Amino acid sequence: MRTLIDGHLDLAWNALGWDRDVTLDLDALNGREAKLTDHPARGRATTTLPEMRRGGVAVCQATVLCRAKAVSRWDEFAQGPPRANLDWCNQDIASAAARGQLAYYERLERRGLLRPIRTRSELDDHWSRWDADPATTPIGFILAMEGCDPIVEPDRADEWWDLGLRSANLAHYGASRYAVGTGGEGPLTPAGRELLREFERLGMILDVTHLSDEGFFQALDAFSGPVLASHNNCRALVPAQRQFSDEQLKLLIARDAVVGVALDAWMLHPGWVRHETSRSVVGLEALVDHIDHVCQLAGDDRHVAIGSDLDGGFGTEQTPTGLDRISDLQKLDALLAARGYADAAIDAVFHGNWLRFFREHLPA
Repeated sequence: MRTLIDGHLDLAWNALGWDRDVTLDLDALNGREAKLTDHPARGRATTTLPEMRRGGVAVCQATVLCRAKAVSRWDEFAQGPPRANLDWCNQDIASAAARGQLAYYERLERRGLLRPIRTRSELDDHWSRWDADPATTPIGFILAMEGCDPIVEPDRADEWWDLGLRSANLAHYGASRYAVGTGGEGPLTPAGRELLREFERLGMILDVTHLSDEGFFQALDAFSGPVLASHNNCRALVPAQRQFSDEQLKLLIARDAVVGVALDAWMLHPGWVRHETSRSVVGLEALVDHIDHVCQLAGDDRHVAIGSDLDGGFGTEQTPTGLDRISDLQKLDALLAARGYADAAIDAVFHGNWLRFFREHLPA
């Protein structure tokens, strides 16, 4: 089994927004949800901490995810869990909710299940401990923020930095105070540009995932610090605004960024319609297509990794066939080998590229 770093998981949102105990065995969690009907993903979860350990996940970027929106995306689409699991009416409340998600990570740390990674030395120490004892070493996590609404003012970014935040993207879906995200178009706001200046001063990593095209290009022009894309796929293979064009990918490669490919089936199959298209139309091989596309653009295997997003508001109704639990990511080993990827290249995709990136860009 190969050791894996996952660039994007929403563990605390699942706990506080979906009332999921992510410390449970996966089958036990799904059994508890079997009779729930508030969302198609109920009873179809793929990710818990024990299942991550079975899948060799040594480190992940774990998010806080709380949006400040007067109208919920779930309300707009007339589906899904209650509005309070994601959207809040202003930034003050969203910030407080995000602190609650951080408190959940702190509880898991106290129980010896997670270990925060804030610095290079902590990463190196954790990696050595995991290599020596993967059965009992806590899973490491780098704190990330998906949408910056919990940062109530740009000059308050240092408060989150002091709490351990090391990576953040400006917007999630639609417009935020700082930028426009998936499903919308528009530029960075003046506050967004100010926030990027604060990020650069602090050493925060900018995650360009979910940015509108205009915001993406503006962010790369305005920000000279480290950049990653935690969970993004390729527009050349699945045309949609949510994916990156080859032009965008080449700019990220030029910045020595890493792109984590995601497992949401609507990002893997052209024309996917949520809650209508059957997962039978797409398999795990599609993810290998996206990995290979990034490698072909780069001319090397340095710039692509895994950012599964497997607990990001969907379950096995919206994962490719062959992936029913996060431990199934190990199947990518054989699939990449069958495409001609050497052992070292497969290690780079599984963990090496993220490991190198964070060793370079976490504070000393």
